[in-house]
Amino acid sequence: MSAREKIITAITAAKPGLTELPAIDMLQVANYNDTIEKFIAVVQTIGGVVEPLKNLQNLQVAIDSEREQGYYIINAVTGSPDENKSIIKQTAIDLEGLYKVYIKASIGVAENGAVWIQELQMINRLLPFICQHLVVVLEKQKLVATMHHAYQQINAFEEGFGVFIAGPSKTADIEQSLVIGAHGARSIKLLLLD
Repeated sequence: MSAREKIITAITAAKPGLTELPAIDMLQVANYNDTIEKFIAVVQTIGGVVEPLKNLQNLQVAIDSEREQGYYIINAVTGSPDENKSIIKQTAIDLEGLYKVYIKASIGVAENGAVWIQELQMINRLLPFICQHLVVVLEKQKLVATMHHAYQQINAFEEGFGVFIAGPSKTADIEQSLVIGAHGARSIKLLLLD
């Protein structure tokens, strides 16, 4: 037996057995009297903005107005199927000048201000990360208290790719220099849809 085979055999023999995940008692998990209020407070704390949205027609008016001003905007919420098909194939170079993206989220989490966005909602995986400004539409009834509650609703095998996004992109180094938008959107606005 070669030295390599001996090492692999020793590692395989020392491998610990599988341990079952603990059962979470959902009655013991944090809950909030007002999930919407908690969500708004946390989002604002981490640098995001939350605004109410009465209906999607108002959203389309805002998008049309921004486009008329010459901004490169992608609307993944109410965009046309033809527009969305062309976005799927775009590369990072094609999307370099992207100013703002509008995306719909499936779940909002009050405890950390995160929103769950699945791949179908993104249209193109690059969109939430390459744009300068991200606007996320979330239905109020899709808010949950904690990540435990959120994971009960997510089916990763069915959805494929998805991501939790909380606040604008931020990074800081040892010199304590905070950089906003280093590896994602510089701002995030959450529109709570009635």
